[in-house]
Amino acid sequence: MPPSPEAVSPRDIVRSGLCIGCGACAAEQPGAAMAWDAHGFLKPQGPEAWYAGRSETFSARCPFSPAAANEDAIAADRFPAAPDSHPAIGRFEAAYVGHVAEGGFRMRGSSGGMIGWTTAELLRTGAIDAVAHVGAVDPDGEGRFFRYGVSRSQEELAHGAKSRYYPIELSEVLREISATPGRYAVVGVPCFIKAVHLLRRSDPVIAERVTHTFALFCGHMKSARMVESFAWQTGHALDEVRAVDYRLKDAGRPANWYRAHLTLKNGGVAGEDWWNLADGDWGAGFFQNSACNWCDDVVGETADMSCGDAWVEPYSSDGRGTNVVVVRSPALRALIEQARGEERLALEPVDAAFVEQTQAAGLRHRREGLAYRLSWAKRGVRPVKRVAPSTGGLPLRRRLVYRTRYWIARASHPVFRAARRLGMPRLYTGWARGALALYAGLTWSRGWIGRVADRIEGAGRK
Repeated sequence: MPPSPEAVSPRDIVRSGLCIGCGACAAEQPGAAMAWDAHGFLKPQGPEAWYAGRSETFSARCPFSPAAANEDAIAADRFPAAPDSHPAIGRFEAAYVGHVAEGGFRMRGSSGGMIGWTTAELLRTGAIDAVAHVGAVDPDGEGRFFRYGVSRSQEELAHGAKSRYYPIELSEVLREISATPGRYAVVGVPCFIKAVHLLRRSDPVIAERVTHTFALFCGHMKSARMVESFAWQTGHALDEVRAVDYRLKDAGRPANWYRAHLTLKNGGVAGEDWWNLADGDWGAGFFQNSACNWCDDVVGETADMSCGDAWVEPYSSDGRGTNVVVVRSPALRALIEQARGEERLALEPVDAAFVEQTQAAGLRHRREGLAYRLSWAKRGVRPVKRVAPSTGGLPLRRRLVYRTRYWIARASHPVFRAARRLGMPRLYTGWARGALALYAGLTWSRGWIGRVADRIEGAGRK
């Protein structure tokens, strides 16, 4: 029987810019693997019949496939008895703000240490046997700085703390889970957790063995070239770098003052505050994966528990880090409430509106901005989202902001590639500073481009 008209192939998804590189599609396909593309992203490769062939199986498992179940449908299956629901954060049992009070979890993590603590507690109590999560690896031996691995002890798990804005993929750990019996927790960004749940729907082994999922709130995914850009801007070549810390924690500085920190192979270190980097404004979209333009899940709505940074005062000024936590599993809520009563966790209950406030910029980009992006003509596979295409009466300034972010995200890859091939880092950094100045002119309250746009908008209404 031929595939349905809605069926897509891995090639369709890649060519349409919808491949996030999660690797779920390659996990069960013989001969398939994930490989680096020209811009530092991981993409599937495999037998031509599979890669180019449209099938219902692949279409139902790819998190960006228009034929796959969306986050609402997955959450309804996973959490049918959830007492609360909110348009920004989905179904949930409870929400909190705070941090881990015991051990070194808070200082090891990027924010409050909650995912590290919860997965360690599940290991300690025997609720799970292992955790699939991202950890640092030797770039000389691995050809990358980070990759997914499986930790079966709290000591191994501790090496996976902190944020990793780097391409990683799930195929190897999914194969390990399939091959090795046990109860596993998986930690990932929202689209990766969605991919795991889509796989669980049709794979009874994965459904049985992946018992817990944890999501990290996500702005967007970055290319591997971001590390190389950090190296260039601190006066080093990529092959001099042994390890990277995207957010060096310093209790004496506000949590939102990001500082990139590189450990060099000669024993030295190099670092720079993000605001001094040519491409250091996260919201501008440098090195963004194109699939992130078509995502509508900021907070990991399909995960048993999701965590992010509490980007509101007084928490954003606390350099020790603070989590905002959304719990969807009744069992995890009970675990957390018990630990709160024992003063092992310093958490306070909050409502959905508070969670939404902490992620206001990201949610605006994935709701208002996504609706606007969906209204543009797009070739290839068209994403089907929970947000309807619409210009929504957006002011000219906001439309220009979304257009500029899209342009920066798209153009940063070929510009960097040209600079890399020519051995001319300043070609990229000069372009990036110019692009960032344009973006700042739109977004800063005193930015001249934004003020001009406002005046044009005002004149058009008279």
